[in-house]
Amino acid sequence: MIAEERLDQITEVVRRAGLIAETIGALREAFADLHFTHCSDDDIGFGQPVRAADGFNLYLVDGREHCLVLTNDPANATGVVLAEVEEED
Repeated sequence: MIAEERLDQITEVVRRAGLIAETIGALREAFADLHFTHCSDDDIGFGQPVRAADGFNLYLVDGREHCLVLTNDPANATGVVLAEVEEED
C-alpha cells in the first residue's frame, strides 16, 4: 500500500528537483520500502497515471503476484514508475 500523502510527496519532490538520476536516488533512500522505476512515458503503452505533472507522469505497480502490473489502486501498489513526458515539437 502507498498512502496518497506519499504519492503527493513523491510528486512534489520530482516536480521541484526534476526527473534526474539524483532525484531517483534520493527517493530510493527516502522511501526505501518502495521500488522506483524511471522510463519514458512512451514506454508505458497503456494505463492511466495516478499523478501527472509538467514533464512526468506517475504510475503505480502491483508486484504482489509473479508478474508486475500497473494499477491505479494505491492499496495494492508496491512500487512507482516515474515516466518522463517528452515535449512535442
